[in-house]
Amino acid sequence: MFMLRNVTKYLFGDTSKESIVEIPQGQLYLVRPLSPKGYSELIFRDAAATIRRTGQEYQYQLVIQRAYEEGEDELLAEEDGEDGAADSLSTDKDEKTFLLDQGLHFRSEIREGGEAVFAWRDLSGDPGDLFEFVCDSSVQAGEVGTFEMVAIKCQYERKFKRPQESATEKDLQQFNFTDQIIPSASAATSPTAEAIDFPPPKPKAVEDSLAKQTKKDMSSRTSKARSSDKEVVPTAAPPSASVPAATSILTKERAELHLFDFPSGSFMLQDPSVVATVSEIGKWQYWLQISGNEREWLGQPVVADINPVFNFEYLSFIFNHYTDDGSAYSWLLRFKDVETEERFQEGLMQALWEQLNEVKWTKTTDDDRQYVLDAFQDLTMEDAENVAKEAEEEEQEVEEVEDERQQAEQYESDESEDDVVVKPEDGDINSQLAVGYKHDRSFVVRGSKIGVFKHTPNNNLEFSTNISKVETPGGKLFSPKKVMLHAEDTDMILQSENNPNSLYRMDLEYGKVVDEWKVHDDIQVKNFAPEKKFAQMTGEKTFLGMSHNALYRIDPRLSGNKMVESDLKQYTSKNAFSTAATTEKGYIAVASEKGDIRMFDKLGLRAKSQLPALGDPITGLDVSADGRWVLATCRTYVLLIDALQKDGKNEGKLGFEKAFAKDSKPQPRRLTLQPSHVAQFQYETKAPLAFTPARFNTGVDDKETSIITATGPFIVTWNMKKALEGKRDPYTIKRYEEEVKADDFKYGSDKNVIVALPNEVNMVAKRSFKKPTRESIMATPRASERVSKLRKSDVVNSPY
Repeated sequence: MFMLRNVTKYLFGDTSKESIVEIPQGQLYLVRPLSPKGYSELIFRDAAATIRRTGQEYQYQLVIQRAYEEGEDELLAEEDGEDGAADSLSTDKDEKTFLLDQGLHFRSEIREGGEAVFAWRDLSGDPGDLFEFVCDSSVQAGEVGTFEMVAIKCQYERKFKRPQESATEKDLQQFNFTDQIIPSASAATSPTAEAIDFPPPKPKAVEDSLAKQTKKDMSSRTSKARSSDKEVVPTAAPPSASVPAATSILTKERAELHLFDFPSGSFMLQDPSVVATVSEIGKWQYWLQISGNEREWLGQPVVADINPVFNFEYLSFIFNHYTDDGSAYSWLLRFKDVETEERFQEGLMQALWEQLNEVKWTKTTDDDRQYVLDAFQDLTMEDAENVAKEAEEEEQEVEEVEDERQQAEQYESDESEDDVVVKPEDGDINSQLAVGYKHDRSFVVRGSKIGVFKHTPNNNLEFSTNISKVETPGGKLFSPKKVMLHAEDTDMILQSENNPNSLYRMDLEYGKVVDEWKVHDDIQVKNFAPEKKFAQMTGEKTFLGMSHNALYRIDPRLSGNKMVESDLKQYTSKNAFSTAATTEKGYIAVASEKGDIRMFDKLGLRAKSQLPALGDPITGLDVSADGRWVLATCRTYVLLIDALQKDGKNEGKLGFEKAFAKDSKPQPRRLTLQPSHVAQFQYETKAPLAFTPARFNTGVDDKETSIITATGPFIVTWNMKKALEGKRDPYTIKRYEEEVKADDFKYGSDKNVIVALPNEVNMVAKRSFKKPTRESIMATPRASERVSKLRKSDVVNSPY
């Protein structure tokens, strides 16, 4: 510990600052191991720990201050009323202060799971009572050591009434209480506590000096904590699959092996020395095998579902493992040094890329290989300061007053004969969502019907009407495959799966299809997009269309076929285009099932830039209004790409305007769920991840600050500021009882989300989303959040 003495010199030097040192995130518990009042109580679920100066010389305070999640303070105010809000924001409920004195027996510990904990006596409580501050997993090892050293020096100054610079190591040793056991305040023993994720490994010098505990001691305490709750059974490793014969070895490295334990919410050491091998077992088939000295731990094919995450700062590789019965487990390998992890990453990514692309890794360029490697490790994007600042300013704006119980509307009815017969037995469910920009309306496709919902001033949804029959002008009923609002939200463009060469125009004023547009005799319409990002707010008639290998403009005003031949860009190769998006200026991004992205400044010409494929098909695409950010959705992750060039002759230009230099491709940020959360999701749902197309919040005068998508019954939203800064778990979630079929932000806001479930439509406040923990992943909506019923009188087949 005392190796950190010099680190604290500059902290005490600036006396103009009230705060000396801070741990920005953690949880505060009150632990009563000897008290009948209860073993453990969670005081602050999210808090910061600070050491502050007081107005008196040689006197310092340890301050634990509660941190609110976005909108949480306002939510408490609404729930409690004005008096309750004043009380909830009082100093006593939001802040705990402790005079830093030797009598606190302030100390720290690095536990077996890796979490860092500070503990000190509750001098006003019963004998044995302790306060414990459990540091967030993002807190670095150096921060923990520095914080404790500052606390020790503060106690020295209080006791001896002289500056800490004069203290010797012997003087400071009397304030070292690391030999005293800190009882666990884990979620396993405290039902109100959140699961603590596996934190970064601590350097050995810090672990030795701060913990002062042998592995035997820590293992003993862990065993005692578990034995106190007989119902808690640690997650056991499943049997390993049989090892197939290898034709070649891509990488073979030694590491530690840890398994994510669902009951405790942390990674547990399984084997201190294993060999991780990636081998080729057939044509475009690869295998990951992890073997210990005494047993084979696991073996599985190398596929995208393993959800690989490399973190070189912590020398870790986390991935998911699936058994034959569909169960998901989350594993962690910890390597001895960066060089070992780099060799392993190169071999694993070669296997994954070749399996997805069926092309040899060595045939790609060095720059393209680096692009792929960068996407699968934790990165902090450069030059994101302005975006982060804008996001922060956005978050600080006063949120609109919202009804605590926002309504949801559904087609499903009760058993009265007067109700509409649209129960799940009709075979139809909600499938698509189109959010109006010009008018406060949302449109939900359900089979051959379209429900129309009004956005109310208090951010609820109100059922407006039901277009009960979607028919071609010839009277043939069909279920729209894709829809897009058009022409100031007065029209809707629809596509029928049975007629891939044509599109249909529905006049929303009359609630019926009035035109069929034949696009081309030979070139099909695989997808379509607006001419510009906000074109649906204008009278713009043209829009973009695409086939599997062509990009073109559609002009409904043309006689005969509606394709503008002069704006056609067709490729001879099988590009497998899948989706497109446009910017406010009309720049175009086109993605493919191969996973590559092309960036155009206009139609009919070659792409200015092409970003390499990671191998996974891209199923959704969005672009920020200014073209700076590209958002591509794959099944198990979302790519966030900065299209602004930072150096070279094209510095300051977007990839839409000028081509990226060969050696300066943008670094993609791969937004994904933590593997432990993926395992918990699949433990709950018994289904693999499958993200809906991710979208930015949008508005003509609004900056993009949030990203939303969904998988199964979970909606997931990323905070762009946190994602760009490389924060751990920069996302929040909300769980529903049923699968989320479609989702999007309300136009002009990132505070409200519109959600289509199989038989319901909701508008929910983003502040109701929670951090991903065992509790929030397992939670299902309360009865008060469920939906109101629609009766027959609510559904009409007439203009609205």
